[in-house]
Amino acid sequence: MTALANESAPEATGPHSDLDEALWLAWQAAVEKLPEGFRAEIIEGSIEVSPTGRYSHGRTANDLRDGLVLFLAGSDYAARQDMNVIDGRKVLIPDVFVTPRDAPEHVSEDGIGIKASAVAMVVEVVSPGRDNVSRDRVRKRRAYARAGIPVYLLIDDHDELGMVTLLTAPNPDQAVYDDEVRVPYGTTVTVPEGPAKGFTIGEEITGPGRAG
Repeated sequence: MTALANESAPEATGPHSDLDEALWLAWQAAVEKLPEGFRAEIIEGSIEVSPTGRYSHGRTANDLRDGLVLFLAGSDYAARQDMNVIDGRKVLIPDVFVTPRDAPEHVSEDGIGIKASAVAMVVEVVSPGRDNVSRDRVRKRRAYARAGIPVYLLIDDHDELGMVTLLTAPNPDQAVYDDEVRVPYGTTVTVPEGPAKGFTIGEEITGPGRAG
């Protein structure tokens, strides 16, 4: 569900436009009234409300986070879930993300979330439904690139027979990722940079029977 403005709304040209501030205040009011199991994000001039994903979505996200927890053990980075990522007056809630383990200087001043500038990698597991697919493949792809997040991993049951897309080299000015690798489910792909460099996504996450 999308509220207020729509996805074609122009981005603010200043630090915080009047629309940014209006959406920020509306978002703060909305999150206090959301029923359990729903979350609200500010994406490209809209407040978008979505429910918690179904079992297969949660299983994939949690399996991937479990793998990242083991991979990052002993480092200064951690895999997180269910936290706000703040980019100016935008609010994004990745299914999984990698950020410094203990870095209070990266928490937003109001304590609402972690600053996007501290996030090294985000992961989205695509849920069924045209709006959900568009959110992760299009709107969030632009939002994460605009925020300069170095690695965006997209796990998509609904792309052909299941596809993993690994996006790197963000271009914030153009809101695009300049490098893209796409592999079908069951094929191994490796994170090429950042604290999760060398982490692989393969059959343990996307093997036979995992799509759908």
